[in-house]
Amino acid sequence: MKNFDFYFDFGSPAAYLAYTQLPKICEATGAQVQLQPMLLGGVFQATGNASPAAVPAKGRYVFVDFKRFANTYGVALNHNPNFPIITTTLMRMATALQMQNDPQFNAFLQTVFQAIWVDAQNMNDPAIVGQVLTAAGFDATALLAQANDQATKDQLKTVTMRAVERGVFGAPTFFVGDEMFWGQDRIEQVKKALTA
Repeated sequence: MKNFDFYFDFGSPAAYLAYTQLPKICEATGAQVQLQPMLLGGVFQATGNASPAAVPAKGRYVFVDFKRFANTYGVALNHNPNFPIITTTLMRMATALQMQNDPQFNAFLQTVFQAIWVDAQNMNDPAIVGQVLTAAGFDATALLAQANDQATKDQLKTVTMRAVERGVFGAPTFFVGDEMFWGQDRIEQVKKALTA
């Protein structure tokens, strides 16, 4: 059975859309996903890439395009007026949960993606982050402490740098073996590679 890697950052609407489709990819192919939380800002810095929003006309179009995909997938997607969300702490929290093999890891991903891309919450505001996490049953204070742990920071940096070394320049990025697929609109190609 083939596995595939999924590199993502909560701040990317494309990563959110792809994330919603992971169960379907696994179901259709029998493959398992290895989730790879990375810092998109770090990737952009290392590769010289930038958000599509850096070009206003492109930013507007891309969101319309994402809405079309969301409708096709049957998932909610809303413009977040607080975009861009600085996700460093959130990605560190995810990394900390993953490092501990915490059973709440997937629920955390779901909660944060939903808060940013469905409920359009201002996840740049630590108070709102605390409210969102507490409402979802997480210990926000403990998570923040884990996020600030040096081992967590180092792990997130390592995964981000490994992504860059593998050729990643944006989110989401899938790998099937050494074959790279960039973008949530490459899901059918990922499925093909997994069943080849």
